[in-house]
Amino acid sequence: MVSHSGLITVMERAARKAGPRLRRDFNEVQQLQVSRKGPADFVSAADRRAEETLVEELRKARPDWGFLVEESGVIEGDPDKPRWIIDPLDGTTNFLHGIPHFAMSIAVEDPRGSQGKPEITHGYIYQPLTDESFWAEKGRGAWLQDQRLRVSARRHLDEALIATGIPFLGHGNFAQWNRIFGAVAPEVAGIRRLGSAALDLAWVAAGRFDGYWESDLQPWDVAAGMLIVKEAGGFITDFRGQDMAMQRSQFLAANDVLHSKLHKLVAGALR
Repeated sequence: MVSHSGLITVMERAARKAGPRLRRDFNEVQQLQVSRKGPADFVSAADRRAEETLVEELRKARPDWGFLVEESGVIEGDPDKPRWIIDPLDGTTNFLHGIPHFAMSIAVEDPRGSQGKPEITHGYIYQPLTDESFWAEKGRGAWLQDQRLRVSARRHLDEALIATGIPFLGHGNFAQWNRIFGAVAPEVAGIRRLGSAALDLAWVAAGRFDGYWESDLQPWDVAAGMLIVKEAGGFITDFRGQDMAMQRSQFLAANDVLHSKLHKLVAGALR
């Protein structure tokens, strides 16, 4: 067994407590009560129940920590202590359409990181249908269960499978995405859009995808995944190649060689 900190144990227990109910709800997806919270942006009863379970379990373990949660927003805690960043169901649209590709994402943000600014120190992504746990601790590597993760070793774009997110009703910049797609697609072996940013990043860390780009995401979509990619040896930047991905809500991830090549294509497309 791989040793990890108590925080990873806390995150895993919370996710695995919420997981069985989410699996049951998925099997009864047609009977879920669904509300609209924005254009083409659905939130289900399952989403809310998963969030309640995660918050309850994490609060038991760290009662003075705050939260940043997709549905509930900011839940205040001790400002000097870390906070949890949670997406209880990343891939809600997949879930509601009966597509078995979604995950929970949990991250820990320390308000005083190594450079005196907030940083993500722990990340955990759980796919309840496949029972896969992707996790990482800063400086201690990335893992799938007990298997060490490394990003893809491919060096040539014509061998690379790239993931992305496509703009849709009310979300994203169609013109920008079209320019990037037009530059990247002719150079790579394939492009996939699977509908869960958390799993896209986890799969980059696992070498299933060779690269990834997307924009207009929220912290709860990517906080855990970004750390997992970095700890698996990958690079993740904004579209300018700078360490401002979260601030600019632009995410470009790959190994060192492919990241450089993808960055040139993306930056060229946006000039």
